[in-house]
Parts: sequence; structure tokens; C-alpha cells
Amino acid sequence: MAKEKILTVGIDLGTSTTQLVLSELTIENFASAFSVPRITISDKEVIYRSEIIFTPLINQTMIDDEAIKAFVSRQYQQAGIEKQQIQMGAVIITGETARKANASKVLQALSGFAGDFVVATAGPDLESIIAGKGAGAQEYSTKRHASVVNIDIGGGTSNLVVFTDGEINDTACFDIGGRLIKVDQAGIISYISPKITEMIEQLRLPLKVGTKASVPAIQPVIDELVKVLANSVGIGKRSPFYELFITNRGLRLDGELPIVTFSGGVADCLIEEVTDMFKYGDIGLLLGTALRKSQIFAEKEILQSNETIRATVVGAGSHTADISGSTIAYHEQILPIKNIPILKVSQEDESLPAEAMSERINEKLAWHRLEETPQIALAMKGIVNPTFADVQRYAEGIVRGLSALITENIPLVIMVDEDMAKALGHALHAYLPGNYPFICIDSVKVENGDYIDIGQPVAEGAVLPVVVKTLVFN
Repeated sequence: MAKEKILTVGIDLGTSTTQLVLSELTIENFASAFSVPRITISDKEVIYRSEIIFTPLINQTMIDDEAIKAFVSRQYQQAGIEKQQIQMGAVIITGETARKANASKVLQALSGFAGDFVVATAGPDLESIIAGKGAGAQEYSTKRHASVVNIDIGGGTSNLVVFTDGEINDTACFDIGGRLIKVDQAGIISYISPKITEMIEQLRLPLKVGTKASVPAIQPVIDELVKVLANSVGIGKRSPFYELFITNRGLRLDGELPIVTFSGGVADCLIEEVTDMFKYGDIGLLLGTALRKSQIFAEKEILQSNETIRATVVGAGSHTADISGSTIAYHEQILPIKNIPILKVSQEDESLPAEAMSERINEKLAWHRLEETPQIALAMKGIVNPTFADVQRYAEGIVRGLSALITENIPLVIMVDEDMAKALGHALHAYLPGNYPFICIDSVKVENGDYIDIGQPVAEGAVLPVVVKTLVFN
């Protein structure tokens, strides 16, 4: 059984901070010499954590790609590592930064810094999921057989994800964060975000850029933000500002949410006792202090998260080389494909009638959507012995749910755990426009947050080689 060590890098470009983590993964092939490789991570170790810097911006809408390149070079140097040694990596661009005008240019600038970069510009939902996994909320929900909500509070947004028994149940995002009001070294307010400005006007508060920052003057803003965050997990009377601060949508709040974890930069401020509330040049400490005294702490069970400010930093990495089942359907002209993000729907979504299933798929497609329609691989559990009606229901639900991709002629990639890809492929063929490019494979296990590569057919076209890349959380 051969062991191999691979070096991976994770770079997280957030609204307010940027950081880098180098990890060493030990991978082992557990298969016998004559069977399909089963490569698994047997160990992972973080070998270097960078300093956390403020994300370098040229102006409010442009990321300074040269400064980021210099930062990454400097970290490699300090860690004593040559960039050629790094085999895999992930760049995650999150929060406000993902909405910046030149996010894709930054990714190109960094592409030379890791052998096989997985690049995710994470919209608010995907960011919620990545942070929730990093904070350990998914793990807690599996162990406790309960719903756990993680609230990741960064510089610009608060991202929420609900895990129920390890499955992603719901996501939400609010424009609430520690850097919505910035204070310069002289203690003068230098920036107020547009939504906070609107709230200040409605509350008729004497706060504006250029005035001296004081805790009593800013406290009414903090109190309202904390009320909205309490509302976001179903606590308290609905704030008049609840709708204003929603980024994309709130949680459905149709089930119990007994357990809460916190991550993100503001989570560190929950525990920090300080006298200078503007020590970081923003309202993060004020927000953290008010949250600690809030109804969330009184009414919910709060669990310590594995990571706070570093919850989104990932060492990208585990390679699982796999081979699809031999009952597959595919159009060869679209192969090979690389670094396609997985969108996995829950088993509850799969059991719905076609129309309701398609609505859930379409809703979850938004996890990966920033401006343009994303290319994704839709993953499902499937059914062991599906009836003809089951297969038709799946096909109709998938085609209707992915209509946004079909409109733009983006090839469909469908993955099912169970052995039903051939039958599903035939049914999809009937529902799709003539000769529409798609791949439907089975027997490959994937999760949300994974990325896949699919290679050219092997074994006389009977199977497709698949590489699953998992973002490894510290």
C-alpha cells in the first residue's frame, strides 16, 4: 500500500482579510494491484499559517492583484517552500471581494502558485457552507442528530448554514459584518456602508463620516444589527430592518434550530475582553460584545467552533481517483472537463414530485451563481431499484431544475450514487433538446464543496475516470 505526501495551499481572499495555509496531506491507495485505485487521505497536517492581512484593494471595487501575488510569494519564502513543490491548491474568493470587478483577474494572477488550482469564487451560499464545514457545524449535527446553524460573521456579511444530521438543510446571508463602519487611527469615522447609512437616517442618529466615533453614538446601530441576527435564527419580534439587511434570502425557519456555532472574524471578538472598542478600526468588537449578551446566547445552546476567523481557509486537496460505474451515458465531445463544482441536493429534495424537486434544484443553483450561470455537476443519491416512474420523475425534475443552464447551452453533468445512470441517461435524453450535451455517471460518491475532473473514456468506452477533489478543512 503506497503512501504519498502532497503539499497543498489554501488561499482565502475575504472582504476584509486575506490569509494562506499550507497543509501536507498523506494519501494512500487502498486498492489491490488489479482493481480501481481507491486513494484516501490518511492524515493531514497544517504546516504553515500565514499572518492575516487586510485584503489589498486599489479602490472600493478593485482588488490589488499585484499586492496579493507579492503576499503569496512572501509566504512561500517564509515557509521555505518553492512554488513548484505545491501540487494542489484552492483560492476561495468570498464576501464583498467576490463581487469586486476584477476577481477573475486575481485568480489568473495566482494560477501559477499551485500545481492544480481549484478556484472558487464563492457566492454567499457557498461561503456559508464552506465556513460551516470549517467551523465543525456539520460534524456536530451528525454527532448530535440535530440541526446546527453556523453564523459566520466576517467584515461585510453574516453567512448562515443549517446542517441537519450532516446534510445541508438551508443557507442564508445578511449584510452584517464588523467593517460596515470603519474608524481611522485618530478615532474618526472614515466609512459607513450604504445599508447602515439608510438605517442611520431612519433612526435619525447623529452619525456620519468625519465625526468622532464613540460607543454611545454607535450602540443603537449595533443593537439593531444584533436584533436582525437574532431574528435570522428565529428569535424575537421581527426587526423593521430585517428585510433591509438580507443579502439574498433568510432561512426558511420551518424547523427547530437548537444549536448555534459562530465563525468568522467577529467570532473572535465574542471572547475578547478589551477596553478600546475600536482597536481594529471597525465595529467588530462592539458587535461581538453585544452578541455575547444577546438572546441568541440565552435561548440557544452555543457550541465552540473548531475554527473562527480561519473557518473559511482550506487546504484544497484530497484527491480521490475513482472510476464511474459501467452503466453510464455521455457525449464524448465535452470531455475532458476540469474543476467543476458539485451541487448535491438532499435526499429529502430527491423524494419530492418532479416540479417541487426542480424548484429545490433551481434554488440551490444560486449557491454557485455570482453574475453568470455556473457550470456545476448535479449530484444525487438515487434509488437502488428505481421504477420507470421514478426515473421519469428524476429526469423531469433535473431538466426543469437546470433550465438556466440549458438556455445557455452549458453541458449537464449528473452524478448518482446508485447504479441508475444508464436508465436516467435515456430518460434525460428524452426530456432534453435534440443532441444536447450531457454526462450521466453513477457509483462515484461526492459532497457539496467537492470539485471533479472527468477524463476521456477508458476500458473501450465503458467507464470514465473521475478525480474528486475535496476541500480539506483544518
